[in-house]
Amino acid sequence: MLLKTFGWSFAVTAAGLALAGFLWGWQGLAIVAILSVLEISLSFDNAVINAGILRKMNPFWQKMFLTIGILIAVFGMRLVFPVLIVAITAKLGPIEAVKVAIQDPDRYEHLVTGAHPAIAAFGGMFLLMIFLDFVFEDRDIKWLEWLEKPLARLGKLETLSTVVSLVVLIVVATTLATGVPVHGGEGTIDKAATVLLSGIGGLVTYLVVGGISGFFEDRLEHDEELEEAEKKAPKAPNGTAVGLAGKAAFSLFLYLEVIDASFSFDGVIGAFAITNDIFIMALGLGIGAMYIRSLTVFLVRKGTLDEYVYLEHGAHYAIGALAVILLITIKYEIHEVITGSIGIALILLSFGSSVVRNRREAKAEVSSGV
Repeated sequence: MLLKTFGWSFAVTAAGLALAGFLWGWQGLAIVAILSVLEISLSFDNAVINAGILRKMNPFWQKMFLTIGILIAVFGMRLVFPVLIVAITAKLGPIEAVKVAIQDPDRYEHLVTGAHPAIAAFGGMFLLMIFLDFVFEDRDIKWLEWLEKPLARLGKLETLSTVVSLVVLIVVATTLATGVPVHGGEGTIDKAATVLLSGIGGLVTYLVVGGISGFFEDRLEHDEELEEAEKKAPKAPNGTAVGLAGKAAFSLFLYLEVIDASFSFDGVIGAFAITNDIFIMALGLGIGAMYIRSLTVFLVRKGTLDEYVYLEHGAHYAIGALAVILLITIKYEIHEVITGSIGIALILLSFGSSVVRNRREAKAEVSSGV
């Protein structure tokens, strides 16, 4: 199963490293390898979140996520997106922006980095909404009960996530965004209006995409409940109910792609600390994105989230941390090692807590059996 799930990732890695070595020599090969590791470390929590959504889909849409989805992730977010950012912020045509990226890498890096406040505000608000909607929801299984119980009670106010996010955005726009250091120069610049507008854009995107996904998902679940009243629901080979299909799965697919885009912001920006060659960057980050996709499918097929029940909690706390870090980086630089380490640490803690819980429950079952 391991080779079947990660086979394409291994193949792409071998081909990508060989191509990097052929085109750019040993130095290019090393940079591509470093970027791949950077992307995996920054997006590991993304795989857990994606798995929680992907397991609701049928096998066809899971394959779509691995094929069409990876094309969007690699070519869309890791190659086209930075060029579009340059075109929009520098008011250049798409062709001219591509020429800048190829012929003047230093200027290209400067333009993308200058757009970071807008990117960080958009991605930070989108991820913050994901985190808040999770912690404000009353769940049967709680990891940090001392924190999650009171938050779940507060979450009875339906618009609380949106209100909290807007308050955070206002605070960020009026504090961090008012004195943003000028990249490559001296002094500061006021980015309050840009951050406020971009943050609202991220919030609206989440509400629209999440709302559409939730609508189709709820509608399909309602139809399945009516069908179960007449006969039992069809079962998949692994014994779980057949996953979502049609419009419901398509809307969740779009939701997954937007989440992936939000997670990729810090990776793309952080990659400029290593290289400003867009092709080396796309190749390295693309290899890392392949492993995140494969890991997502592996978690779904192994039923890992059902066995280790706190993993999803840890991933969402990592999302919350990433959202805060993105917003802080509007003004202050935070090294990618710190960002990746926090996410991995929270995932490992939640995994360890899940193992302890499983052992405790196993002992309780043995005791009750005696």
